[in-house]
Amino acid sequence: MESLYDDVMMEHIKNVRNYREIEAPTNIAKGTNPLCGDQFSVFLKLDNDIVVDLSFQCECCGISMASASMMTEVIKGNSLKDARKVIAEFKDFMRDNVDSLSVGGDLAAVAETVVKFPSRINCALLGWKTLETALKGEKEITVK
Repeated sequence: MESLYDDVMMEHIKNVRNYREIEAPTNIAKGTNPLCGDQFSVFLKLDNDIVVDLSFQCECCGISMASASMMTEVIKGNSLKDARKVIAEFKDFMRDNVDSLSVGGDLAAVAETVVKFPSRINCALLGWKTLETALKGEKEITVK
């Protein structure tokens, strides 16, 4: 049986990236998964339609945390248009609508592992959907 918690995921769980609150964020959104109890806050700082800073805090499982950690690394520095494109592609991949991710590296490796465990897909998506909510200027999302 394949392990859900591979080396890449464990690295992001043990050494979480961007787990903090941004000072003076332009957007904040909260995400909740009532089925498992995971709760997220995403903090976003935009300047001229560029994601100049991105962080999160959560009470969540390791999969949610690792996915969000990778999300912050992939999205930071992108234009809003490119950020939305990466989010949509990640969501499509996790829902089996596309065969591969154009964003490689750690994120692709973890995504390819998590999709083999359908009950954990929403764990990996919660941070991404919360970021998507923040990019829309909305405040909250509930994911089931």
